[in-house]
Amino acid sequence: MQFKFDHLFTISFTLFAVIDALGSIPLFISLKEKSGGNFDAKKISLISGVIMIGFLFIGQQFLDLMGLDVKSFALAGSIVLFLLGLEMILGHEIFKGDNNPKLGIIVPVAFPLIAGSATLTTIISLKAIYSQIEIIGGILINLLFVYIVISSLKWFEKMLGPGGILAIRKFFGVILLAIAVKIFSSNMGSFGV
Repeated sequence: MQFKFDHLFTISFTLFAVIDALGSIPLFISLKEKSGGNFDAKKISLISGVIMIGFLFIGQQFLDLMGLDVKSFALAGSIVLFLLGLEMILGHEIFKGDNNPKLGIIVPVAFPLIAGSATLTTIISLKAIYSQIEIIGGILINLLFVYIVISSLKWFEKMLGPGGILAIRKFFGVILLAIAVKIFSSNMGSFGV
């Protein structure tokens, strides 16, 4: 399969919609505050990229090895997203940092927010249609966008102000809960429930 720019555009746009870095800005700000401001955009983008590209090559085999299917994986991811949404709405800490703020970069930022079950499931689906080099290109374009968004969090905080951030955090907490419920319900049917 040869490299086509229209394929790259389609893949990039699909991943852009699934990752939704712009919609995650309130959550990124919330997690940044929780981690004491220790939010390295390069490290987050790199870890997310390793997860996504690694999953492109060995994701299906890894799930098969663990005896898991994509729907089970998506269900687990939806539960994590649900808990993140509750944390945003209620203001109570659910994800503990184990006294190490740097761990917050991996869970829940790199996984499941950026390279979550929806993103990884999408990557497996794209693999059936497009070449690996096109998918890697789409991943890299999205990682660049994620890097720009995370690097600009201070600007977003200044623009929104404390009251705006709180209001948007609560609103997006509800949106995150709704997304989690949708992912959960659309995958739960396969278990005969």
